[in-house]
Amino acid sequence: MAVYTHVPAEEIDAFLARYDAGRLVSAKGIAEGVENSNYLLETTGHDGSGHRYILTLYEKRVDEADLPFFMDLLDHLGARGCLVPRFIADRDGQRLQTLAGRPACLIEFLTGISLTEPTPEQARATGAALGELHRAAEGFPLERRNTLDLAGWHDLADKCGEDFDQIAPGLAARVRDELAFLDAHWPADLPRSVIHADLFPDNVLMLGDRVTGLIDFYFSCTDIRVYDLAITHSAWVFSHDGATFFADRAAALGAGYDAAHGLTDAERAAFSILCRGAALRFLLTRAYDWINTPPDALVTRKDPLAYLRRLDFYASANPADLLGA
Repeated sequence: MAVYTHVPAEEIDAFLARYDAGRLVSAKGIAEGVENSNYLLETTGHDGSGHRYILTLYEKRVDEADLPFFMDLLDHLGARGCLVPRFIADRDGQRLQTLAGRPACLIEFLTGISLTEPTPEQARATGAALGELHRAAEGFPLERRNTLDLAGWHDLADKCGEDFDQIAPGLAARVRDELAFLDAHWPADLPRSVIHADLFPDNVLMLGDRVTGLIDFYFSCTDIRVYDLAITHSAWVFSHDGATFFADRAAALGAGYDAAHGLTDAERAAFSILCRGAALRFLLTRAYDWINTPPDALVTRKDPLAYLRRLDFYASANPADLLGA
């Protein structure tokens, strides 16, 4: 459940009075997501025609100091035609507010649904949307460090220690070996840019085979550009348990990105290593949460082994097969 802070309707209505958004008609908590509290608001609209917004309250896992980066990035992308939800300023020009003791923002509502089992055509459209995002991000002047980079993976692994083996026997040694491999092979000379860094299917809104929105930029940062495609690849081209690789989705995703942005020979050559890094990242974050979340907590723990299976696949795959011809 992604409503950690409950806000009475009367307080939301008073909050909306700062904006040209009309009066509150309804407020519904949004279950998706794990980082923030989100509400779908319906209002009368400033002209009485009705409108929808997203109200987000930022919980402890999002640093308030990072919010200006996210706001300016979405403004930059939106001004260049990307389908992203921009932050709405109140009548005084303020985008960041306080509500129920939390930093809070009113955000544009985008139509569309998140997918459960994407088709190759939908994967192609997503690859193209990611390529367009990277083109639109060119010239963005701000930077934000990726705290879940190689150094961050070492930190997470150290925190988990031998508790990895509570999840699966031998997992601690497997993680140590993979970190040693990535330390030795992680590319250092590929183009860098702002990346989304979390483009799972639930962060892509679609109507049919058409992308209508890219959302949830709260992991966005500055890193190797094509690593963003590797993260997306790990999320889009496997079954949920990581046991089945869908080559048709993978080829479509790569083709969509290549058509919209292009891939260099060096990026293609490094892609399997970047995919191993992406799989390890989510294995580690899931393992950390698995170890540190009580079994009776009202939070659904995500299976780390689904990303161990992806990691094993990437480690043994023919690199040429990952993006198709």
